[in-house]
Amino acid sequence: MDIALIGIGKIAIDQHVPAIAASPDFSLAATVSRHGRVEGVESFTEIAELLAARDDIRVVSLCLPPVPRFEAAAKAIRAGRHVMLEKPPGATLAECHALIKLAKEHKVCLFATWHSREADKVALAKAWLADKRLTSLQVTWKEDVRRWHPGQDWIWEPGGMGVFDPGINALSIVTEILPDDIHLTEATLDVPANRQTPIGAELSFYHPQGARVGAIFDWRQEGEQIWTIEAVTDQGTLTLLDGGARIQIDGVEDAVKDENPLAGEYPRLYARMARLLSTGGIDMDLRPMIHVCDALALGRRNSVAPFIE
Repeated sequence: MDIALIGIGKIAIDQHVPAIAASPDFSLAATVSRHGRVEGVESFTEIAELLAARDDIRVVSLCLPPVPRFEAAAKAIRAGRHVMLEKPPGATLAECHALIKLAKEHKVCLFATWHSREADKVALAKAWLADKRLTSLQVTWKEDVRRWHPGQDWIWEPGGMGVFDPGINALSIVTEILPDDIHLTEATLDVPANRQTPIGAELSFYHPQGARVGAIFDWRQEGEQIWTIEAVTDQGTLTLLDGGARIQIDGVEDAVKDENPLAGEYPRLYARMARLLSTGGIDMDLRPMIHVCDALALGRRNSVAPFIE
């Protein structure tokens, strides 16, 4: 199937373009971007131009920042195109629900992707936790914003989510691997004096079985980057490391190792999109987005030092 990629920035070039190139299901037929291009691929500057000129392209993958994403997705759906959304699926929950309603009306597929759920050991973690009683779960997600988001000022503006841009990856894993749903009870947000979105956050959650569940997100991390989820249960301790690429049970590393365990995330997303197209329907799990919105609503804000890139 021909597919169009909307928004040619860092994530598109680093992940989506190689994943599509390796896909047995899709061929990159066009792009839409005001600045970015993919060599050898037809390009447009506005999505309306693509939709008018290439009626043969029935699937679009949106890699735009969250704020402009809704308008582009709505145009594509109204034009009868199937839509794949980079995370987060929108800037607000209302937008996400509006897209679901629109997709149902136009009978097209809609897929909110959570790439971290496709990390190598996430499925194994989910299976291991399925029959165990959780005592506590702690997320530690610390990285250097200068390394991973250079020059991306949109993340500091309203709707950009700040540290929740990576933090929502952790929340997408947590909501995938836990047998029980959780919800936020309190949050503390560190917001730079010169920015609109947080650079750090600490979250606490309610768990229906009484387990202690918390998360720490920080974008000021220097040196080692940390993406860890530790789950203590009545039958041992599970630790996901490196964003789900590695797993330990009671400190023992899983013996089966992938040469490049994170490389499969986006290829697996495109394979899932292909399956969704074959069966029809909508795949829009909004639980990670709900946690972020709750944190922004309930969070106590601390003003911290200005962030200067």
